[in-house]
Amino acid sequence: MLRIALPNKGSLAEGAARIMSEAGYRTKRQARQLHITDRDNDVEIFFLRPRDIAVYVDSGTIQAGITGRDLLLDSGVSAHEHRALGFGASTFRFAGPADSVSRVEDLNGLRIATSFDNLVTDYLFAHEIAAEVVHLDGAVESSVQLGVADAIADVVETGSTLAAAGLAVFGAPLLKSEAVLITTDAYAGLPEFQALDERLRGVLVGRSYVIIDYNIPAQLLEEAVSITPGIESPTVSHLQDSNWRAVRVLAPRRDANRLAGELYRIGARGILVSDLLFARL
Repeated sequence: MLRIALPNKGSLAEGAARIMSEAGYRTKRQARQLHITDRDNDVEIFFLRPRDIAVYVDSGTIQAGITGRDLLLDSGVSAHEHRALGFGASTFRFAGPADSVSRVEDLNGLRIATSFDNLVTDYLFAHEIAAEVVHLDGAVESSVQLGVADAIADVVETGSTLAAAGLAVFGAPLLKSEAVLITTDAYAGLPEFQALDERLRGVLVGRSYVIIDYNIPAQLLEEAVSITPGIESPTVSHLQDSNWRAVRVLAPRRDANRLAGELYRIGARGILVSDLLFARL
């Protein structure tokens, strides 16, 4: 039975539960339930602290997990990223008072507060910056105002929390993070893990495409197909009115509105755009 770890709280928890549910796994649990067994899919799901997931996967007690790329890299373990999952995007940035720190080079000799000691230490070493790393467990934004640090390094989503603390980001991002599926070399080849990966990939593909259905005058069919060629080829059906054809096609989600507009302008009608829950192409 494959053991899978999901975040029990935080910004990644909802997205992880949703993608697993869309992949066909049971994720509904009682309020404080930390473990469920999905016998239909032969998996056990454990809800753990996001920061601990990489450690459990690396130990082998859990064979797969969903966590943040930043948390995985900061853990320092040998578990590795297998697939990016397209949600929970964030950047890891330096920030400090705008009137005193504006370049990464300005960090020399300063104190940097962070919850990601390994990430920051490795970055400073790689860039030959001699600074003191001050470990704090969360809420590092207040550390400058309280005199514990001169700058911070933290996950940034909107930047509003930093601004409220009188801080501004500077320098290039240390890391761009998102939710990732992780495992180890020992388990990446397991059929059970590969089945999980295939299902998650199917959800990701489904999220990237939509189904477009439309009716088009027969004499305009070739022009319409040139606009929406599909993956291999569109499905074309005859309507009761022999002068019209019905077309069904897969199209990239990002292009759906533009394609619908182009189809309408050349004469297509009854244009419907539908979500996909799952797809294997």
